[in-house]
Amino acid sequence: MHAAELQELLTIARSIGWGAADILLNVQHLDLNVQDSGDGPVTAADTAVDAYILNNLHASLGRREFAYLTEETYKTQPLEERLSKPLVWVIDPLDGTKDFIKGTGEYAVHIALLEDDRPVLAVVACPAAGTLYFATLGGGTFVERQHETPVPIHVSQRKQLAELTIVASRSHRDERLNQLLQRFPVQQQRSRGSVGGKIAAILEQQADIYLSLSGTSAPKDWDLAAPELILTEAGGRFTHFDGSLLHYNQEDVSQWGGLVASNGHCHDQLCAEAVRLLAAIDAP
Repeated sequence: MHAAELQELLTIARSIGWGAADILLNVQHLDLNVQDSGDGPVTAADTAVDAYILNNLHASLGRREFAYLTEETYKTQPLEERLSKPLVWVIDPLDGTKDFIKGTGEYAVHIALLEDDRPVLAVVACPAAGTLYFATLGGGTFVERQHETPVPIHVSQRKQLAELTIVASRSHRDERLNQLLQRFPVQQQRSRGSVGGKIAAILEQQADIYLSLSGTSAPKDWDLAAPELILTEAGGRFTHFDGSLLHYNQEDVSQWGGLVASNGHCHDQLCAEAVRLLAAIDAP
């Protein structure tokens, strides 16, 4: 895809990202009994934002050349509809449901465009923080704060394992991941809700590493596609434990196994350490 076309699509996606953020802030601030992620206000927020994003993309782009993969609609969508098209929008209207319920503010909106199973455009909006991160392949990553001009953003220059900080999930953790985090040779760890929020912490140089390890479930394409691109275009790396790239829009939308996101400066060493530690944890 040509750079000019990507920039045109990015302008549309940025506007939609800000609009989606406003919807979530308005729902969050209403006097609603937000208790669970069933059919109550959280599901209503998911559905409302999902519909807003899809409707605005359709209105701006039409349906002819794009497919759509969203957390809210993929189960009812014919598989061939998205597998047959090279350009696919991947959308998570509300990443960080539990934090949305708790009112921590650590939730995000993800919008990514895939070309042949890899992200080429990404928007991650963090509504409560009033920030929106965006990137295009080869174009760098920018942060846009409310009422301010977007500026480039880059990961930290920290290179020694001992000086790195891991950002981890509060809720999606099992015993294997807990052991891995405990044994990892870094001195500082912090918790943050939503994958988008964790990657934002790396962009803001508040952290340097994010580890994900699947168990009975795994992160999905919509959790990762947009965060991956805003990280890599800011100088970081995002891979499986074996160093291989993630591939999206497959039949199975789960990303199984271990994933490492980092500031990129010692990424191969981090991957090797994760593999070594996990082998020890899993040893009989």
